[in-house]
Amino acid sequence: MTRTAFVFPGQGSQRVGMGRAWFDAFPLARETFEEADECLGLALSTLCFQGPEEDLQLTANTQPAILTASVAAWRVASEAGLEPALLAGHSLGEYTAHVAAGTLAFADAVRLVRRRGELMQAAVPVGEGAMAAILGLDGAAAARIAEAASRPGEICAVANYNAPTQIVLAGHAAAVERAIAAAGEAGARRAIPLPVSAPFHSPLMTPAREGLAPDLEATTFADPRPAVVVNIDARPVTTGEAARDALIRQIDGAVRWVESVEWMASEGRIERFVEIGPGSVLRGLVRKIVPAVSTVGVAEPGDLEGLGLSATD
Repeated sequence: MTRTAFVFPGQGSQRVGMGRAWFDAFPLARETFEEADECLGLALSTLCFQGPEEDLQLTANTQPAILTASVAAWRVASEAGLEPALLAGHSLGEYTAHVAAGTLAFADAVRLVRRRGELMQAAVPVGEGAMAAILGLDGAAAARIAEAASRPGEICAVANYNAPTQIVLAGHAAAVERAIAAAGEAGARRAIPLPVSAPFHSPLMTPAREGLAPDLEATTFADPRPAVVVNIDARPVTTGEAARDALIRQIDGAVRWVESVEWMASEGRIERFVEIGPGSVLRGLVRKIVPAVSTVGVAEPGDLEGLGLSATD
């Protein structure tokens, strides 16, 4: 049997209409969206299906929306017989991975990511922070540029190691601007500001980490089955305590996606990565990291047929 890993997308994969096909076709998916609506006391399903887009793009809405759409697809895929050997998620997607692993109850995860989004948005006043994608330089070169661009009181750091030559920097806006200029001089193919509302996964997110830690500590965490490869360490966790600790540290720490995928393909002996949830971002990144491994997406119900599965409504 092909050793498969499920990977779940993070912020940036959202779009108006996501999850609607699952909701319409499968009672299990419908129940998932209805549970999220009830947990949050807002019509998250309507926001996912109809927008408006500007409201869906708000971090506090985006995070529970992507989580819910991904969990709905995962529940249907799992019922159809798709089973993973390992799980992982990119940033926010790590929460989805823990729902799939049984570490977190879905209701707890929805509330946590809603709070996470609120805290991350509030950590830095709008306009003071920024993020930029550096394309064509490796992680070590990007880290050197970030360090050189920093000044006392103006931080720039690596936020995401997304692919071997696709690195995201985050920090104070002025420091990130200096890093963009330096990356161009260092031979980067492109160095572009990202349209985000806060400098995620940087030391500027420490207030968000401190704010969310008590909520995470108060939440029940079971031991994940199967193991979840976490962003902050690029290694699997097998206990609830380790899962909670990794989620706390993840908020203001870098997403080590390259190392995570490399570990799953080598030490984890994963032969196929299945991205479950909206979009196709992770499939593209996986192909850049480990080109020899197969990648499949489960973004819409019809994608199950490509895996030789059939789900019943």
